[in-house]
Formats: sequence, C-alpha cells, structure tokens
Amino acid sequence: MTEVKELTCISCPLGCGLTVTLEGKEVVKVEGNTCPKGKAYGEKEVTDPTRIVTSSVRVKGGILPVVSVKTASDIPKGKIAECSRALKAVELQAPVQIGEVVLKNVCNTGVDMIATRNVRAKTS
Repeated sequence: MTEVKELTCISCPLGCGLTVTLEGKEVVKVEGNTCPKGKAYGEKEVTDPTRIVTSSVRVKGGILPVVSVKTASDIPKGKIAECSRALKAVELQAPVQIGEVVLKNVCNTGVDMIATRNVRAKTS
C-alpha cells in the first residue's frame, strides 16, 4: 500500500516542503528537498521520529528557582511526555554546573538530561 506524507524539513533554515512516499513501512522516495539533509530528515521523520527535549527543573538554594535542561541527544518522539513527567520529580541542590547530568538514562532511552546553564548557590 502506497502512502504519501507531506512534511516541512527542519534540518536547515530553508524549511523545504517534503513529500515522502512509502510502500508499507519502507521509504521509496523523498521529493522537495534542496539539500541531502532534507532527504535524510524525511526518511527518519516517517520511520523513526526523534526530538531533543528542553525543559527546566527546580533548584533548591540557588540564585534562580529553576535551571534549563535538555536531552544530551535526541530521544524517540513517543517518549517526550514520559520524559516531561519524570522531570517533575527532579529537584537539584545549588550550585548547578552547565553539562551536569540532571537525570541519567531518562525513561530508559540511553540518553541523559543535562543542565544548560550554571546556577550559583545563594549566599547569606
């Protein structure tokens, strides 16, 4: 069975309109891309979509109440909600350093959640 999916590529700033044709679960054609990244993006997006997840977690004793975090690499799109729920339970103690692992192997994806900024501890 042939299926056609329309996508907008997000691999570069051009935002090409892609048409991806599948036969069953196999990609047979990607059209509309102006660079090789578009073809790769179209194929991956219809067969195994993934995303980088960004969020924030609470910080206790810091000069800021929260710190921004992100996944160290992309995770399956279907795990995003579960990842967000897991982050609600996380509270860090200041100081927090950029790159510090906030949640190891988030939702069994093999990917760590890391801090994306520094948060100093409050001084009395």
